[in-house]
Amino acid sequence: MMMPENKNSCWVIALMVLLLSACSTKENHPQFAQRAHPPLAQSSAMLEACKQEAAYRYNTREQRINLRDIKQYQGSFEIKGSTVRQEGFTCSFDQSGQFLHLSTA
Repeated sequence: MMMPENKNSCWVIALMVLLLSACSTKENHPQFAQRAHPPLAQSSAMLEACKQEAAYRYNTREQRINLRDIKQYQGSFEIKGSTVRQEGFTCSFDQSGQFLHLSTA
């Protein structure tokens, strides 16, 4: 027969194991703000500006610039791209679609 102290200890240990296992699970919640897209007219102007800036920086023609999708963050937009020489870059725009800067990846 178990003593009351040992019985309580078993319950405390079982509860601790349950709590620790619940803390170790990781939940991934998508960040919906990053999936929003700007209006079509604004996005086409941003794509064109990004191509122009990248072509100037990498001393190439705009036709040799490959752009990927536009991502929106809290108050800004980013367009990732690369040249045919596999030089990666990111164009950043403010919330109104004005070009901010081009950074290398």
